[in-house]
Amino acid sequence: MHDAGSRIHDATYRIENTCKKTMAYIGIGSNLGDKVKNCIEAINTISNMSGCQLSRPSSFYRTEPIGMNGAPWFINGVIEVKTSLTPYNLFKALQKIEKDMGRRRVNSLEPRIIDLDLLFYNHLTISTPDMVIPHPRLHLRRFVLIPLAEIAPHFIHPIYHVTVQELLMNLKDGNPLVEKLAFRKG
Repeated sequence: MHDAGSRIHDATYRIENTCKKTMAYIGIGSNLGDKVKNCIEAINTISNMSGCQLSRPSSFYRTEPIGMNGAPWFINGVIEVKTSLTPYNLFKALQKIEKDMGRRRVNSLEPRIIDLDLLFYNHLTISTPDMVIPHPRLHLRRFVLIPLAEIAPHFIHPIYHVTVQELLMNLKDGNPLVEKLAFRKG
């Protein structure tokens, strides 16, 4: 069950946006099993959800795991979706997809079959115990900013008031390796 703050935000959103679709950006990653297949499966599942329509997928990127010594490398990407779901309902739907695909959350620095992060929900900012939008660490993550900049370079971060491209250009993260795969999803 979510808290009163989430309920208020969701109710306000429903009232203000009835019959309207909103842009959301979702980070996708996998470093277990057939990583590309896992990411494609998650994208297809999101695309087939009621209330969601895939707008733009980024390319996939092979990325070095950060803080996960000896862990397999990730495949990462970002998608833009049009959605009529409330932020909380989209967030919970992403968590359900992770669970249905076999994700088990023991600690944050472990390999995962799929990882789905709600990065932005239009220009909304929400902070509850369950959910924070925009994603609180996206501005620190090259593996998120590179694919996000590919599909939405001019999107303005609602807290930092700079574009995704500017966040990427100003990133000082030690440059972990991020390699674009030879094919494009979509």
